[in-house]
Amino acid sequence: MTATSGTSDGSAPTAAPRAAGPIGVLVVDDDFMVARVHRAFVERVEPFRVVGVAGTGEQALASVGELRPDLVLLDLYLPDVFGLDVIPRLRAAGHDCDVMVISAAREADAVRGAVRHGVVDYLLKPFEFDHLRVRLERYAVQRGRLLGTVVRSQADVDRVLAGAAAQAATAPALPKGMSVETAELVERTLREADGTLSASECAALTGVSRVSARRYLEHFHTVGSAEVSLRYGVAGRPERRYRFRGAVTGLALPPAARP
Repeated sequence: MTATSGTSDGSAPTAAPRAAGPIGVLVVDDDFMVARVHRAFVERVEPFRVVGVAGTGEQALASVGELRPDLVLLDLYLPDVFGLDVIPRLRAAGHDCDVMVISAAREADAVRGAVRHGVVDYLLKPFEFDHLRVRLERYAVQRGRLLGTVVRSQADVDRVLAGAAAQAATAPALPKGMSVETAELVERTLREADGTLSASECAALTGVSRVSARRYLEHFHTVGSAEVSLRYGVAGRPERRYRFRGAVTGLALPPAARP
């Protein structure tokens, strides 16, 4: 914990500068290929470093005890125990590492359980690198704020909690290669649509290519601003259709970009 400096007039304490050290990460996933991808993603984000990989809940418990990671990326569908059951065992063993769930589990009970267990974030599989990057960077900022704060009054507590709430409310940044202008156009088209839209229909309405429209629509689905349904035809793969949902985990665009 880093000391902070205060002022004699009772104003808010200011965090003293602290050296930015690496944040150790343990990747927990029973699919070794998926774990390898997640490891590669994490290693691309500073100052995160993967200290180990585990494929079961028991391996995760042993690895945390041995490697002492700062953050655990925890899958829920493990072969020996349900992932959320690992968390209370970590706490009972005295480990205070943070946990970020990375799972295909979409059940409301799983999400509620993760919240009750105090996870720092919940990311649905599959995802692109930028979706994880945003969450890791957000976690690093909040972690630095917590480590650099000394609580002298209720105001200090409120300030830390307000920072955590602001981080949670911040919408994910657009993935690399996407523009705010096109995102606004596609989102507005989807929002004003009567019913659902396919990528082809969205492309015709916006003037962008079908591939680009599909990419933006999938991004909105990933961040929770759009829902997807499947329409089955006579032959071929089912058509993915999108409906605007609004802000569930935050609108897809940064607040500054909104009209």
